[in-house]
Amino acid sequence: MNIELGPAMGIVGIIFGIYMGYLNFKKVETKDAKIDAAGDAELKTDIKYIARGVEDIRVDMKVQEKRHSDLSERVVRVEESSKSAHLRLDTLNK
Repeated sequence: MNIELGPAMGIVGIIFGIYMGYLNFKKVETKDAKIDAAGDAELKTDIKYIARGVEDIRVDMKVQEKRHSDLSERVVRVEESSKSAHLRLDTLNK
């Protein structure tokens, strides 16, 4: 059983190279997964922040609509009061 050392070392080197390549592939794959997860987490955080901002804007809009409605009612009352005052003034001037 004479096995030449050269081809045996070559086969061992090939097997070792394939194994190291596989380990490196797994390491890079894990690292990429962590980077992707971090990116996804950041994106989800940004979306939540935007959603909270939109909700705050909706609340502010409702408050502004209420103020606008109240102001419109007051303007109508002031116009009615003004009309009534003009009628009284017109009757005094006659």
